[in-house]
Amino acid sequence: MKNYFKILLVILSVSTVFWACSSNDDSGNGDGDGENQAPSTFIVAVSSTSTSGATINWTQATDDDGDIVTYTVNLDGSELATNLSTQNYTFSGLTNSTSYSGSVVASDGNGGTSTASFSITTDTETTPATLHLAFAEFDADNTDIMLSGSNVVIESNGLPNHTSPYWSNTTERSAVDPMGNTLVTPAAAENHPLFVEPTVTSYTQMAPGNIDDFNGSYSLTVSANPALASSSTSTGLGPIGIAISGSMIYNDEEGPNIPLDNAVGSLDYTAAHTGPQSYHYHLETKAWSNDDDKLIGIIADGFFIYGRKCNSTNDYPSDLDASGGHTSTTQHSDGASEYHYHIQNELYLNQYYILFPGDYQGTPSNIQ
Repeated sequence: MKNYFKILLVILSVSTVFWACSSNDDSGNGDGDGENQAPSTFIVAVSSTSTSGATINWTQATDDDGDIVTYTVNLDGSELATNLSTQNYTFSGLTNSTSYSGSVVASDGNGGTSTASFSITTDTETTPATLHLAFAEFDADNTDIMLSGSNVVIESNGLPNHTSPYWSNTTERSAVDPMGNTLVTPAAAENHPLFVEPTVTSYTQMAPGNIDDFNGSYSLTVSANPALASSSTSTGLGPIGIAISGSMIYNDEEGPNIPLDNAVGSLDYTAAHTGPQSYHYHLETKAWSNDDDKLIGIIADGFFIYGRKCNSTNDYPSDLDASGGHTSTTQHSDGASEYHYHIQNELYLNQYYILFPGDYQGTPSNIQ
């Protein structure tokens, strides 16, 4: 009997040792069930892009087993970095205006992984703005033209660079305004160097005020690369453009819904007169353009306006839109076709040609 109990005790001791050893074997993953847990899901975000690169960031992937997680970055099927402990990566040497697809893979070192995808589109490479060749024809004494980022700023003193009877002179004249008031333009002590006697107008028909009285400051900011708008915009009273002489361009109205007809007699030989704000042109500017392709100036939507003829054909264009515009080469476009306006070759009052009777086809800015 004693021997029986001794044998039973030996068997129980061996079983206890075997069970204890089995329960302590967890394969080193800490979860006690022998199965490795993959890292948790995470999110990748693109934090910045440039023309040749990008930076991505991602949230942390956690591991329930307590394993150390590292990351691998792939782009378009190529492995770019591995064993990263940080949660960001910067790409370089990419192509501008290009879309890429990639992924970040989180690994726990024991075969467990989780993946997050992302996509990148690099920025478009822009060509620095340059001044259009046409700006070289603007009078340098009366205008200042400069680039401001992707825009062009044209500043003018409002004065013309040519002769006119509206320069100060020794003849006093008077005019009656629509309210019946008599407005007197006093005589100057001497004639301005650019003064000429009136020809197509007369002292009695001339508008009040001399050019010298309207010396001011005008500024227009337009895109260096203007584009046609989805819809046109009507012009208003006041300046709608700046001529190469330095003076302002107006439309075909003398007042709100008042046609120019009754004011034509006050226009000088180059179809300009003084007004509430400035000396300005309404009709073909014969001081430098008469039935030709000469540059007249720039309209407030950034498109240039030329004489009645087109440089591309040396003839009157036949494809003008309602605003007198079309797309073709000009003497300033360096061989490229571009949208521009023309003085429309349609007689007004049987002898004149209106500068700009239509709507803006681009997006206009105010002339300040």
